[in-house]
Amino acid sequence: MADQIKSLEDLKAEMGAASATPAPADDKTDTPAAATEEAPLPEPKIDAQGRAYATGKRKDAIARVWIKPGSGKITINGRDQEVYFARPVLRMLLQQPFEAAERKDSYDVVATAKGGGLSGQAGAVRHGISKALVAFEPALRPPLKSGGFLTRDSRVVERKKYGRKKARRSFQFSKR
Repeated sequence: MADQIKSLEDLKAEMGAASATPAPADDKTDTPAAATEEAPLPEPKIDAQGRAYATGKRKDAIARVWIKPGSGKITINGRDQEVYFARPVLRMLLQQPFEAAERKDSYDVVATAKGGGLSGQAGAVRHGISKALVAFEPALRPPLKSGGFLTRDSRVVERKKYGRKKARRSFQFSKR
């Protein structure tokens, strides 16, 4: 360090001289260029009948879901979605993955749901539809992931504890 850097101009000159010298070539400098290229998408997982399968879960409900290209008909346990999920909110849950992926009325869905109640089953079917869409079209993963449809909602009912009335509610205290 024979030269003393006393001003910003001296620092600029030093930095310019340092960048003018070529850097040693090694394999590590090529990795950032390779990382900027997009990774190839995984292959679609489609069975012999042209369907994609996925399992969705929510609370205590489990849904097995098959999707295939079609007109947008959704069948749960052999019944139409309007019959099985009578509340409009539950039917809206089933449409959310298709709207996020911009594939409304382009896939037929056949699902079997068991366990839990209707709300949990609707959430499980929605989770299964999302996973099956990604299995059928891997390019749909980013919009579904950003919408939170691929994440399993892990909230479940808290168990009842002994010495209490419910999970957290205790018996009424009596002073006298």
